[in-house]
Amino acid sequence: MDLGIRGKRALVCASSKGLGRGCAEALAAAGVDLVMNARGAEALASTAEAIRKAHGVSVTEVAADVTTEAGRDAVLKAAGAVDILVTNAGGPPPGLWSDWDREDFIRALDANMLAPIALMKALLPGMMERGWGRVVNITSQSVKAPIPQLGLSNAARTGLTGYVAGTSRQVAPAGVTINNLLPGIHATDRADALDDGVAGAQGISRDEARANRAATIPARRYGTREEFGAMCAFLCSRHAGFIVGQNILLDGGATNATL
Repeated sequence: MDLGIRGKRALVCASSKGLGRGCAEALAAAGVDLVMNARGAEALASTAEAIRKAHGVSVTEVAADVTTEAGRDAVLKAAGAVDILVTNAGGPPPGLWSDWDREDFIRALDANMLAPIALMKALLPGMMERGWGRVVNITSQSVKAPIPQLGLSNAARTGLTGYVAGTSRQVAPAGVTINNLLPGIHATDRADALDDGVAGAQGISRDEARANRAATIPARRYGTREEFGAMCAFLCSRHAGFIVGQNILLDGGATNATL
């Protein structure tokens, strides 16, 4: 399918690895020029060069932490006028409700709610003026079904979801859509780290830990960054203009919910 976005320009955050990279690769395959961001300059440069060679698109690299004001300023200055924004950031640490104080919540909100909102506020006006734009926020399946040990993430990402629910309907008349992608477990470095933690706690191998987790997913496997990226690229396409303010699960059926 021709996504109809060749020649568009996208800012993809946290895109040197994992799901962010999957989104960047899928957009590049559709002919979209990229502004790629990540905190680690070396991994970012390697990924950007691989995408340039594979797809022949323009790729601008900005090594910065978008959860900070200085980092966002650097990214936005390099990005300029973009047609597509994909927000993404790692989640806060797990724990118990009794572990977290006000500052823990502030850090979580800064990273997983306020940073995406700041990027949207900066870039939505230009999209609206041009009469076309796409925003995809990578959040979590936890906004549909909370994960007990991830209370900080549950709270911050649900706050972002509420913001998008209202804002998306305000900008839609200008030809701009905002939607959220809710990943379950995918085969990324983050999944490896989680599986290593389980393996260490239970005295089993990573492969055994992974197999045990996969058995709890109806699809009986982890997702891939490629299929996640494909969904992101579709939401950014010209075919997705009637999809507004939605939360789309990509979890292999792991979230047991009717709606």
